[in-house]
Amino acid sequence: MDKYVINGGKPLYGEVTVSGAKNAAVAIIPATILAQGPCLLENIPEISDVGHLFEILTMMGATVRPVSGTSVFIDTSDLSSHKVPEDLARQLRASYYFLGALMGRFGEADVPLPGGCDLGVRPIDQHIKGFEALGASVNIGHGYVGIKAENPVGSHIYFDVVSVGATINVMLAAVRAKGLTILENVAKEPHIVDLANFLNSLGADIRGAGTDVIKIHGAEQLHGTNYSIIPDQIEAGTYMVAAAATKGNVLIRNVIPKHMEAITEKLVKTGVSVVEYDDAIRVSGETDSFQHVNVKTMPYPGFPTDMQPQMTTFLSLAEGTSIVTEGVWDNRFKYISELCRMGASISVDGKVAVVQGVPALSGASVRAADLRAGAALVIAGLAANGKTEIEEIHHIERGYTNLVEKLRSLGADIERISVPDAGPACTG
Repeated sequence: MDKYVINGGKPLYGEVTVSGAKNAAVAIIPATILAQGPCLLENIPEISDVGHLFEILTMMGATVRPVSGTSVFIDTSDLSSHKVPEDLARQLRASYYFLGALMGRFGEADVPLPGGCDLGVRPIDQHIKGFEALGASVNIGHGYVGIKAENPVGSHIYFDVVSVGATINVMLAAVRAKGLTILENVAKEPHIVDLANFLNSLGADIRGAGTDVIKIHGAEQLHGTNYSIIPDQIEAGTYMVAAAATKGNVLIRNVIPKHMEAITEKLVKTGVSVVEYDDAIRVSGETDSFQHVNVKTMPYPGFPTDMQPQMTTFLSLAEGTSIVTEGVWDNRFKYISELCRMGASISVDGKVAVVQGVPALSGASVRAADLRAGAALVIAGLAANGKTEIEEIHHIERGYTNLVEKLRSLGADIERISVPDAGPACTG
C-alpha cells in the first residue's frame, strides 16, 4: 500500500510547470484510431490513465512507442481488433471514447462499460442517442456496449443535457460519417476544442468547437499528424489553490490564462493576488485572512466541477460562511468527512455544502475517495498543522504528473512511501 505523508504548515514558493491536459489526452489518444497513418503526440501527461490507454491500444494491435520526454509515437494502421479488453477498460472512465473512435474507423465497436471515479450516476444515454442518430445499432449486455453501423450518415443531433463525454464520443463517431453532422447543446470545455483541433490536423472538417453548435463534414480519409496537447486546466488550478491555501507565492508556467478565468475570479474575491502573463500565472496567498465566497460548479466557462473539492478545502480556511453548490455531479462531496477529520467545519445537504471557515486545519490520517477529492486532501495536508497521511493515492495519480516531485520543488514536505499490506488476522 502506497501513501503520501505530508508535514504541513509550510508556504509554497517558487515555480512549477503544468503538464499536458489529462482530459484532452484521454480523448485524443483513442482518437488516433481514426488516423490512417502514424501520429506523434507531444505534451502527454505521465499519469496512470494515459498508461492504461496505451496498454489498451497495444493489446488491440497498435504500435505505441515513447520518443523523448513527453512525446509518444502512435501508429494504429495495423489495429487488429474492435474489442477493448475488459480489465483495462474498467480502470478509467475515458475508455468509453473507444466507442466513438472504433465506430468511426470500423463501423463497429465492443467496449466494456467504463470505470473511473464514483461521482454518482453518469449515464451514457446521450452517447447512445448520438450513435443511433448516425445510423448505428447499439446493444448493452454482459457488461459491454456493442455498436454496429454499416454506413454511418450525418445527422442533426440535439443533446438533452450538456455532456462532455457525449460531445466527444459523437464527434469521434461523426468525423467519417457521410455528409453533415450538426451537434447542438454541446459541451464547450477547452479539451473539446483541443480534440477538434487534433481531428482537424488529421484532415477532418470540424467547425464551432467551443460554441453551442458544432458542425462536422464527414471526411473519407484521415492521415497522421504531429500534435501538442494543451496544458492541464485542472492541474494549474490545483497549484493555484495550493499556493493560496498555504499562504505562499508560486509562479505557475505552461498555462492558458483564459482557461483559468472562473478559478481566478473566485480566488481574487477571497483576497488572493493573481497576476496573469502570456503563458503563466502568479498566485500569492500572502495575506492575513481570506474572505468567504459562494461557488457553483457549471459547464465551461463556469467554475469547473473538477476544481470544486480543491476550492472547498481552501474555503474551509476563509473567514465567514461560504456556500458551495455542485451543479454537475450527484456524489461529489464524499471527501467532506475526511476534511472534517482534519478540523474543517462543513455540512452537506444534497448538492450544497455549507463551509464555515476555521482558523487552521490539523494533520490526520485520511483516504482519497477519488481523483480530485485526493487532490483536495493534499492541499489540506499542505496547509494543515502537523502530519497528514493520505491513503488510496492511486486515485490521485490518475490525473497528476509527478505530483510529489513538483510540490517538493516548491518547498513542501511531502513524500510517497510504501507500507506493507497487513496480513490476515489470526484467529484463536
